[in-house]
Amino acid sequence: MKFKEFLYDKIYTFIFYFVTMLFISLVFFLDGTLQVNISNILYINAVCFVFFLIYLLWEYFLINKHYSLIKDIIYNEKEDIIHRLPKPNTNVQYIYNELLKKIYEEQMLKIENLYNLKKENQEFITSWVHEIKTPISVCRLIIENSIENPSEDILYSIEEEINKIDNYVEQALYYSKSDDFSKDYFIKEISLLSILKEIIKKHSKTFISKGISVELPDNSMEVLTDKKWLIFIINQIISNSLKYTPKGGKIKIFLEKNEKEKRLIIIDNGIGIKNEDIGRVFDRGFTGHNGRENYKSTGMGLYLAKKLCEKLGHKISIESKYGEYTKVTIHFPKLNDYYNTIK
Repeated sequence: MKFKEFLYDKIYTFIFYFVTMLFISLVFFLDGTLQVNISNILYINAVCFVFFLIYLLWEYFLINKHYSLIKDIIYNEKEDIIHRLPKPNTNVQYIYNELLKKIYEEQMLKIENLYNLKKENQEFITSWVHEIKTPISVCRLIIENSIENPSEDILYSIEEEINKIDNYVEQALYYSKSDDFSKDYFIKEISLLSILKEIIKKHSKTFISKGISVELPDNSMEVLTDKKWLIFIINQIISNSLKYTPKGGKIKIFLEKNEKEKRLIIIDNGIGIKNEDIGRVFDRGFTGHNGRENYKSTGMGLYLAKKLCEKLGHKISIESKYGEYTKVTIHFPKLNDYYNTIK
């Protein structure tokens, strides 16, 4: 810091000093009871001014030293800047140091969150690419083996693999949009039964090919939600049920309600989930024993289902017994609780 800059910063201090000295000098000069002549007043002013200059030089030395250290940190490109801040000499410097530390911590937290998000996205894309290559390869193999002898069964097989590809693409799309959810949703009352029929129709070929029966609810139920996002959520659950339910199995869907909430319940008699995995099935990228040993999985379906449920103001829960069944429940709170949740 240049001395001229320091003096400019102290302009109000100079004004206060000169006004104070002028006032004191006038008091001495105008008060007849004090035997003080003009030369004494000038002498007092001169001595005070010297002391004032000494104080300014001392303060300049301290501030300039602190300023130089900070300037060196700014222009010297080294890491860990915050821990190299000079020791504060005043309370103001201490407050600024604390402010810088707080800003630094907040920025580091944001960077860490961005890094984790980038890592998650990279892991998801890597997993997604590997998964989507499987049905593509199967389609090619089916086509190559059926060129000379095409049949309707082969077309069904290709369609099934294409549906898998479509599901993976849809999963990636909703994953990319999940953080900007507020820009793309519209809440209104919809019929759960109509949504269920739409989803079951989409998976009809898989139900037929695996011989899995489905039992839909007799009653309908209106809930407040976004239709597009809820279809995606239920579709992830149905896809999992179809994947982990053996041939000849059964999926049962029914609706319940009480004073607090409405519930959509989906039960399958598939392979179930082990006790050690049940608490982690909604974690991002978690595939569990079933995903590792029996089926290929990205571990993103239920993670996205839960994430989107929370954004819609719903809840999702799961219970299972390994080797017997899996039960997934979507909870729709009553009207007042719903509005409190999405605020």
